[in-house]
Amino acid sequence: QVQLVESGGGLVQVGGSLRLSCAASGRTFSPYAMGWFRQAPGKEREFVARIRWNAGNTYYADSAQGRFTISRDGAKNTVYLQMNSLEPEDTAVYYCAQNSRNSGYDYWGQGTQVTVSS
Repeated sequence: QVQLVESGGGLVQVGGSLRLSCAASGRTFSPYAMGWFRQAPGKEREFVARIRWNAGNTYYADSAQGRFTISRDGAKNTVYLQMNSLEPEDTAVYYCAQNSRNSGYDYWGQGTQVTVSS
């Protein structure tokens, strides 16, 4: 079993930055990819970014491109999401997820709240 624990959320003003972390523990950790998703109040969960764990390839939603950066630290089994130039529309609960075998995201964290005030 894999446990994912997010941290780093909080309240930030428009234009500010936050760095989210997601630490993985449990069984031997070598997933196909890790991703970040978010869910705003009254909206469906949406994809934000993902990173191929071994190759390091990244992919972003249009809303994140150019402002957010996903990265990973293999030694710490941790994935990060650096968020810059935050906007009120970025307010949401942010979740990290593991795609173990390129067959969909099968493990999810509990989420961390990000609130951007104007």
